[in-house]
Amino acid sequence: MIDLKLLRENPELVREGIRKKKFSCDLDAILELDDKRRACVAEAEKARALQKSANNDMAHMEKGAPAFLEKVKELKVISDNVKELEEKAKEMDSLWKAMFLTIPNMPDPSVPVGKDEADNKVTSTWGDIDSVSKFTKPHYDIPWFNKYLDFPRGVKVTGAGFPFYRGDMARLVRALISFYLEEARKNGYEELMAPILVNAESAMATGALPDKEGQMYEATKDAFYLIPTAEIPVTNFYRDETFEEKDLPVYHCGYTPCFRREAGSWGKDVRGLNRLHQFDKVELVKWTHPDTSFEELEKLKSDAEGLLQKLELPYRVLLICTGDIGFSHAKQYDLEVWAGGQKRWLEVSSCSNFTDFQARRAGIRYRPRAGGKAEVVHTLNGSALAIPRVLAAILENNLQEDGRVRVPKALRPWYDDEFIGDS
Repeated sequence: MIDLKLLRENPELVREGIRKKKFSCDLDAILELDDKRRACVAEAEKARALQKSANNDMAHMEKGAPAFLEKVKELKVISDNVKELEEKAKEMDSLWKAMFLTIPNMPDPSVPVGKDEADNKVTSTWGDIDSVSKFTKPHYDIPWFNKYLDFPRGVKVTGAGFPFYRGDMARLVRALISFYLEEARKNGYEELMAPILVNAESAMATGALPDKEGQMYEATKDAFYLIPTAEIPVTNFYRDETFEEKDLPVYHCGYTPCFRREAGSWGKDVRGLNRLHQFDKVELVKWTHPDTSFEELEKLKSDAEGLLQKLELPYRVLLICTGDIGFSHAKQYDLEVWAGGQKRWLEVSSCSNFTDFQARRAGIRYRPRAGGKAEVVHTLNGSALAIPRVLAAILENNLQEDGRVRVPKALRPWYDDEFIGDS
């Protein structure tokens, strides 16, 4: 959540930040409710002061005396009023907090202003899209593709978007996961094996709630959510904890399966591996000092780019505009890989700085070296990388004349065959 002080002291700045983003909330109603909430709290505190004063007076009175008995009656009225006012203040605070959490993070000034994805800016490219296999075709049209990736049985067991990876394809997915995690370790990220179910408080802390409630699968009986990304459990690893400034930055990575309902998806974008309801991903998460978070974002992006370079996959980097940036994000880069068979770019990573937005919700702070009160850290995360679309690009860009696919050399420690597929 944003800094409440910022909202109270500079509401027009917040209003402008909301206007630039694609999200909407009733800021006037939130400000009005904040005033009412504060008035309720003040009234309750005043009543408690009267209650305390009445108790002090009774301590100096003779028990059973007429004045004492009168004071007892007066105190009961005051106590009932205190209880009523405290309940009212509690209800008002709960209502206000729910509305306050609908305010998105403010976009950083370096983020380009735009309406939608058409206004995103390409900041760099790597590789030659014309150098991919001249035999390329969409991965879902490769003759043996459905032998190694079984969608019909996935539909039978669960539903659409939950495929089975078979044999060498399952081994190749496992190789990609191992490659991602090993590269993360080399770059200083400590690995976590995280839960794939989280509670509502964890989802709220990262901004997944209330923003992405419709995209998450929910285990309603136990009030858990299946994670759409490891960002949620890994970020919450330090919820309600305080770092020492000397220990920042802190890096963690985590591999998990991810689950997304992908409501509204349709057409050619969902064919094959392009858009699944369950997929595997390695996530990189950082907790940093506020002064260095944007520098850390560039490093995070570089870590994700390094994977695509070692996999020899052409890609481009987009700086996401205000109209397309996420709810919790202050600045966001997307990495898109070139899929030669489909002749289109596929998003495989988002690298984002959330500044203090998530950490304020999650209660994650640091103690300054110079002393004084604890300050809020900045959090960042990035996909490094999602499996399905990277796999699609590998299959399409490395398709050989005999029908097999050449496996990138970077994966050979975990996949010791040069090719996958049938000739």
